[in-house]
Amino acid sequence: MTEIGTVTRKWSACGVSAARVLAVGVALCVMAPTASRGAGVAPPDPFGVVPTERQLAWHELEFYGFLHFTVNTFTGREWGYGDESPELFNPARLDASQWTRVARDVGMKGLILTAKHHDGFCLWPSRYTEHSVRNSPWRNGQGDVLRELSEACAAAGLKMGVYLSPWDRNHAEYGTAAYVDVYRNQLRELLTQYGEIFEVWHDGANGGDGYYGGARETRHIDKRTYYGWPETWQLVRELQPNAVIFSDAGPDIRWIGNESGIAPDPCWARIDPEGIIPGEADVRVLAQGHPDGEVWRPAEVDVSIRKGWFYHPEEEPKSLPHLLDIYYQSVGNGCCLLLNLTPDRDGLIPDQDVRRLQEFRAALDATFALDLAAERPASASNHRGPGFEPNRLTDGDRDTYWAADDDVRQATVTVDLPPGTRFNRVRVQEQIALGQRIAAFAVEARGPDGWQEVSAGQTIGARRILRFPDVEADAVRLIIREALACPTLSTFEVYHATTEPDPFLQDTP
Repeated sequence: MTEIGTVTRKWSACGVSAARVLAVGVALCVMAPTASRGAGVAPPDPFGVVPTERQLAWHELEFYGFLHFTVNTFTGREWGYGDESPELFNPARLDASQWTRVARDVGMKGLILTAKHHDGFCLWPSRYTEHSVRNSPWRNGQGDVLRELSEACAAAGLKMGVYLSPWDRNHAEYGTAAYVDVYRNQLRELLTQYGEIFEVWHDGANGGDGYYGGARETRHIDKRTYYGWPETWQLVRELQPNAVIFSDAGPDIRWIGNESGIAPDPCWARIDPEGIIPGEADVRVLAQGHPDGEVWRPAEVDVSIRKGWFYHPEEEPKSLPHLLDIYYQSVGNGCCLLLNLTPDRDGLIPDQDVRRLQEFRAALDATFALDLAAERPASASNHRGPGFEPNRLTDGDRDTYWAADDDVRQATVTVDLPPGTRFNRVRVQEQIALGQRIAAFAVEARGPDGWQEVSAGQTIGARRILRFPDVEADAVRLIIREALACPTLSTFEVYHATTEPDPFLQDTP
């Protein structure tokens, strides 16, 4: 997501690198102020598994876009069979700079394009198939959608990612060892010809009926062994070491288990990978993760702005309340949101979708423009010493943090507000470079009748954004009821949404 609260929040120029150093345990005092290091107050030890550098960078993104676009856009299908003629692909007005302009203006940090969907049609002139833009009338067969998007992303300051379907319903060799070589060669093309790639996306749909070079038959593969995923992922590591890899199974980020835009509570960034493979996993496990999981594999929430993933002229974008609800249940539950956009048959994101995205951005900007807790006095029931005081929660720097003593598992942090402060949003985040710790919490506001609970939950992780009806109070506090290790918090932010549709008064269809 964008840096919400930019009016009042200042990010440290070296924040990510410091967190990365801390995550690998090289210099645990990096994130504490110089004075506290001199005083000999040590940060908490990392708890369990912690994120890698590439995962920490991914957590910072919060919000980026999908682009589902291929021959399906022209046939009206969601899954092409593989026998579609390349001549169908002819988006006369395709403008990748329009895609990136829309994405940048709504606050997305990058775009991931379906370079090849299940139908096998390649949006770049791959040397390993004839089923590509090379044999389409678009740009007289000289076009390359990946090239145009790469250049547009660079000009707009956006990151670019690629979706490459493992399943290819067009290729005659699918199901044989020869196709795995084709797949890896196509992946190599994508990872060496278009600059830096921030995410590589593997879909879980694998095997079934298809054209397969004219065979028109059903082919099944062993999802556990056929693609040789360890070797395929190693290729990504070699060619794009900073890219995160997505699939049901990771290895860097996992599927949330639904396509509705919803992350549950709890939602742990850790998971036990045993038995989880691309295309075959328990969706409940994927959604919730494990508090003591063996690997750090946080969840990505993928959802489309319309009902379908590809453009269908009869469909309309989701309502503003619905999109806002998705934001709060994805980014607001500690995940990153991958929102799909659907370029039309002209090759443009439809005007009505653009208008809805503009409304979405305006609502979020208005809500998170002013942090009512910024620079306000803060206190805590416990803190470990100099450099980890509770005022780190309101200092405007998301890289400093409050931390409790090692033996603490329950604690309370309180922020004083001007009397009569009205608010309905709270945003908190853990110092995830040290691991995810908090397992149960509540938020209370102090009004004329004393302390009243306004919200509660289980996990916080990379961030948690809580919504509740308006309250007026002179203080707000977070009660940590359960933690797996001494708790840490980077921020305690308070906001008042006035322009968003009220989720407590409206449906979100």
